[in-house]
Amino acid sequence: MSAFQENLEKLAELAIRVGLNLEKGQEVIATAPLEAVDFVRLLAEKAYGHGASLFTVIYGDNVMARKRLSLAPEEGLDKAPAWLYEGMAKAFREGAARLAVSGNDPKALEGLPPERIGRAQQAQSRAYKPALDAITEFVTNWTIVPYAHPGWAKAVFPGLPEEEAVARLWQAIFQATRAVAEDPVAAWEAHNRNLHQKVAYLNERRFHALHFRGPGTDLVVGLAEGHLWQGGATPTKKGLLCNPNLPTEEVFTAPHRERVEGVVRSTRPLALGGQLVEGLWARFEKGYAVEVGAEKGEEVLLKVLSTDGGARRLGEVALVAADNPIAQTGLVFFDTLFDENAASHIAFGQAYAENLEGRPSGEAFRSRGGNESLVHIDWMIGSEEVDVDGLYPDGTRVPLMRQGLWVI
Repeated sequence: MSAFQENLEKLAELAIRVGLNLEKGQEVIATAPLEAVDFVRLLAEKAYGHGASLFTVIYGDNVMARKRLSLAPEEGLDKAPAWLYEGMAKAFREGAARLAVSGNDPKALEGLPPERIGRAQQAQSRAYKPALDAITEFVTNWTIVPYAHPGWAKAVFPGLPEEEAVARLWQAIFQATRAVAEDPVAAWEAHNRNLHQKVAYLNERRFHALHFRGPGTDLVVGLAEGHLWQGGATPTKKGLLCNPNLPTEEVFTAPHRERVEGVVRSTRPLALGGQLVEGLWARFEKGYAVEVGAEKGEEVLLKVLSTDGGARRLGEVALVAADNPIAQTGLVFFDTLFDENAASHIAFGQAYAENLEGRPSGEAFRSRGGNESLVHIDWMIGSEEVDVDGLYPDGTRVPLMRQGLWVI
């Protein structure tokens, strides 16, 4: 077996054993780009080997997406397969595991009208909400695992031939997910322990807010009442541990939707709706982004942020050390799963119930500062030039990160 195939087998095994922590007899519902069919078949093989009762996959196709956005009538852009997502939500609530294969061409929709892209994205967000709610409530085990899509590889390594770019991207994926370790499962157990230590420290301190300072950034993020930090392996409502993201380097919690003040500038590009958003910045007053702009991709960004009243408020704040395996590659991945785990970040939109004590819903969720929205857009604000302090209500500050590195 070649080194590449060995690492690919390890990655697939990690997705099933560590990412999902699949239970015997569980169904698996997977989504993946069409190009990933061979990798999906390997994932199915591993899942059945660990006792899966049924493995169902739904494929996405960029060519079809371009045809729709180019040719569909205007009113057709307001449609999305709600019936599909309602069915997925029902399956999740009945115990099916959720496996998402990520990795796509970040420029797949480049050149298409941003207004049409944004309109289709809004329809997709509305239709997907039942499934998203089930996922964010952790009613079942779920994970995201990467695939080296050729379009993605060409974006990361634009000067290389496609075959070499794909090989280089796979190597970066194996490094970031710890698949290169002699015993990747043991490596993830150690990594989870480290993340859980950070989570325990932050939950013990009960900070009132976080203060980010760096070039173009002076931002105070108030934290929700009874907020909980999470990171690494996370329990579902039934108590089954899963790792939602492969890779993951973050510890994260819920901001208070009305207590965010200041200015912030992104430190990495954001892939949104098949387009790149670069140079993203925002100014917050009382939790609301009163001004938002970007050097590139602004029109698509603003359209998505007009989805609902919560889209311009924050639903997540995450801390990530700048010396992690993803950052150490020195690459900009143009993929949120990787770039958000290479740097500290915030997210416009929906907050996670798991980040509030008792996992409240409805009015209890809102009264404690949880934000509600049909969107959740992570964007990166951390780097080796950004410092982070924890703030107590009396103004006392505790250094958490200096030049992007933990100091606790």
